Amino acid sequence: MRTIGRILAAVLPLTAASCMSSSLAQRPFFQRPEAVSHENQIVLNPTQPGPDAYFFLFDRVFDFVAEDFVIARSSRYDGWIEAQPRIAPGLEQPWKPGSPNLYERLQAACQTYRHRCFVLIQPEKEDAYRITITIFKELEDLPKPTRDPSGGAAFRSDNSVERVAEVVDEASASPSWISKGRDYPFEQKILRKIERELQPPR
Repeated sequence: MRTIGRILAAVLPLTAASCMSSSLAQRPFFQRPEAVSHENQIVLNPTQPGPDAYFFLFDRVFDFVAEDFVIARSSRYDGWIEAQPRIAPGLEQPWKPGSPNLYERLQAACQTYRHRCFVLIQPEKEDAYRITITIFKELEDLPKPTRDPSGGAAFRSDNSVERVAEVVDEASASPSWISKGRDYPFEQKILRKIERELQPPR
């Protein structure tokens, strides 16, 4: 009897959770909406009018992106800015710029992520420009953990002691990365900064 009671106590919470999730799927009104916007474009008029407005806008956007990334290549005539891949800082590095989202920071503290940023500036009507910022997040794919001392001391058979100095370099990249989609909070962070500084007051 006691064994049956333990089985029921373990199965009932799982059944209730599955019923609750199915009922929420049927009634999306009770689900929490996504708080972060997925829109990664803004249209604005530069605060610097005249024929040099585009060059002023491009230089300012370049500076804003350079605050978070190292620029790999850019072209004023194409309106294109591409940044070098950058290792995402976690909660243990709050002083480093990166995703403002707490969940993204927690992920970066547990695993190695990196960001890739691309910016495109295109002309619109009436001296306006469309700025598109796309930031991809990628997870490092390793065949085995880089630091896994478990089991090595119990079955070590060699007699020589080899001391290897390990150098950690953020610039060195693994040959394989897994795409995890876009980092929407990071995109919104840079877009809000550009809009706040370059959008003229109405």
